[in-house]
Amino acid sequence: MIGEIRERIAARRLVPGVRIPSVRAFADTMGVSKSTVVEAYERLAAEGAVVARPGSGFYVAGKTRPLSLQAMGPRLDRIVDPLWITRQAQQAGSDQLKPGAGWLPDSWLPHEAIRRGLRRVARADLAEMTNYDRPLGYEPLRNQIARKVGEKGVGAEPDQIVLVESATQALDLVCRFLLQPGDTVLVDDPCYFNFLALLRAQRVAVVGVPMTPEGPDLRALAILLERHRPRFYLTNAALQNPTGASLAPNVAHRLLKLCEAHDTLIVEDEIFGDLEPEAAPRLAGFDGLERVIQIGSFSKTLSAAARCGWIALRADWVEPLVDLKLALSLGNGHVTAALVHTLISEGAYRRHLAETRRRIAGAMVQASAELRACGLEPWSQPRGGFFLWMRLPDGRDGADVARRALARGMVLAPGTSFSLSDAWNGYMRFNVAHCIDPRIRPILREALG
Repeated sequence: MIGEIRERIAARRLVPGVRIPSVRAFADTMGVSKSTVVEAYERLAAEGAVVARPGSGFYVAGKTRPLSLQAMGPRLDRIVDPLWITRQAQQAGSDQLKPGAGWLPDSWLPHEAIRRGLRRVARADLAEMTNYDRPLGYEPLRNQIARKVGEKGVGAEPDQIVLVESATQALDLVCRFLLQPGDTVLVDDPCYFNFLALLRAQRVAVVGVPMTPEGPDLRALAILLERHRPRFYLTNAALQNPTGASLAPNVAHRLLKLCEAHDTLIVEDEIFGDLEPEAAPRLAGFDGLERVIQIGSFSKTLSAAARCGWIALRADWVEPLVDLKLALSLGNGHVTAALVHTLISEGAYRRHLAETRRRIAGAMVQASAELRACGLEPWSQPRGGFFLWMRLPDGRDGADVARRALARGMVLAPGTSFSLSDAWNGYMRFNVAHCIDPRIRPILREALG
């Protein structure tokens, strides 16, 4: 009982100066006697967590405590907590196996092209290397991104493209731009686990929309839109993380109609879109950027160290969003933007993508066979990208499998980490680019028991 109040304070559901539930109300909620609650409140007062005001009740004491995302989310074993998984994968040595990672292997990245690009950027005018960039970001790169998204049906002028440091910063800016604490946001279920962490930090309610291999379950989406009146729906139209699914055209059209009818915006994460062999429908393309904001970056395709992302949005929202960007960061990195521009303009990025798609296609065949041999079954067959969403054999729990694998030096990504519900506990995300290591199969068999 004391722990319940402490957790509410840590998660900022109770903040300093707020009255905590009355003794009678909390006793009824917890199903205990009033004397038990009084004793608990007195102990909390003794440790300084709350203060008693005679005739009024008990109030949260002290200053606002630092934000704890762990406290704000569901209680998870740290081995399957998504932020813990990210730390483990980023801190892992080169010899540790990471089939649960969300990025390409280091050996697949265009190291020499990046070196050449950096030398080219270093020869630029000194003022460009040392000054703040323009508020919208490096114009030549914005021109390239406008052409790039245009090839996928999204009509955006360069002045509708805002450069940022990453897709994560893009989403954070969009959330700050659109949301108020207490708003509701819809996400796919399952979805990229950092969406859940970032939205918790915005102090909004997050509701999951069940996924199908062709996109969200439209019947469930209609019900949730009516019930929750969300501010926006956050999704991947192409190569959804973690399932690898892409929107079917009829689903994309109906999704837009439903959201429009309920005055719900859409934020479309395009971060894996360049890995598609053929482009699936883009919601921002059908919509013309009226009710859809598209975000993306080059972190998954080019380099996680070269932090460069972008936001494409309607023209009348650009200026207030840029004001917010400047207030939070004073701009974005010119050197990285210039590097990305150089790699695109000289053709290195195009050649790298072609080679990466070829290697992924081969790894997909090999990894699928290896995982099937271990008793796993694919939820769907992705049209591209490097994720496979696999069902574990015999109802095994992904968290337990991940725990046993970690003890053997292998980082996995269990379904629990990607979902607000228990529907995906028996699933796991695999990165096929990391799954072709021959050491993985025996360790996975051991972890499956």
